[in-house]
Amino acid sequence: MALLLPVLTGCLSHTRKLQAPKPPAMVLSAKATDLVSRVNEQFAAVRTLTATVALQAQVGGARKGAVTDYTSFRGYILMEKPAKLRVLGLVPVLHTRAFDLASNGEVFKLLIPPKNKAIVGKTRVTKRSKNALENLRPSLFFDSMLIQDISPEEQVFVTGETRVYTDAAKKQLLEEPVYDLAIVRRKESGNELRLSRVIRFGRADLKPFEQDIYDQDGNIETQTVYGQYQNFGATNFPGTVTIKRPLEEYQITLTIEKLTLNQTLTDSQFEMKIPEGIPIQQLD
Repeated sequence: MALLLPVLTGCLSHTRKLQAPKPPAMVLSAKATDLVSRVNEQFAAVRTLTATVALQAQVGGARKGAVTDYTSFRGYILMEKPAKLRVLGLVPVLHTRAFDLASNGEVFKLLIPPKNKAIVGKTRVTKRSKNALENLRPSLFFDSMLIQDISPEEQVFVTGETRVYTDAAKKQLLEEPVYDLAIVRRKESGNELRLSRVIRFGRADLKPFEQDIYDQDGNIETQTVYGQYQNFGATNFPGTVTIKRPLEEYQITLTIEKLTLNQTLTDSQFEMKIPEGIPIQQLD
């Protein structure tokens, strides 16, 4: 009884005060068809995208037993629908090319001058490499920077939940109801359905703040987190785009410094020649 007395009288308990999350001033409502229309209209409104960004990569996690953070460096991204892409990264301070990636939508070329190496392969991963960064394909940028439209053949449904997050700028805990728009499609073989994507919308403004893309086995293959939206001229766009690959344990964060939509681009801007004498690695 002497041992139980402190427990019964509450002497071993301690109460801590927590910051109460602040709810949004206004909560918007939408149906699944409304959210689909928003995604499709935003995707259709973009023909080309030109961005100056700061890139920072992180490789590793619990399975690897270590995490490596790479130094942030400046980069440039050019995109033209349906699938042209050019991404150029510059070495910090020296501003020489750290890497140069070009894609026509079917195959890509990646030149890494500091390592005197080039890689050529398909735009989407068909066979994962043990080297996580070799799985960084052009499709990741397209699927993340521009949320792809939803076709009539795909089925959708909406669920609701609440997220609690910290506004870094205001250092305030916020609470917001959200919509999860699940996109389902049929598997390539048979009539079985599979979850293809989930797009999450904050109900304060009905803007996407996260997208999960699933593989054929139902695993999250790519998770993209969109930071606070900012105005880049007449364009409202996330200030950061974080691309996570949980199966391969790496992520890339793009901090948008400058953004222009629907600027006229030439074919030559998406062409990149690999210099003679540089070894070329072929990827599936």
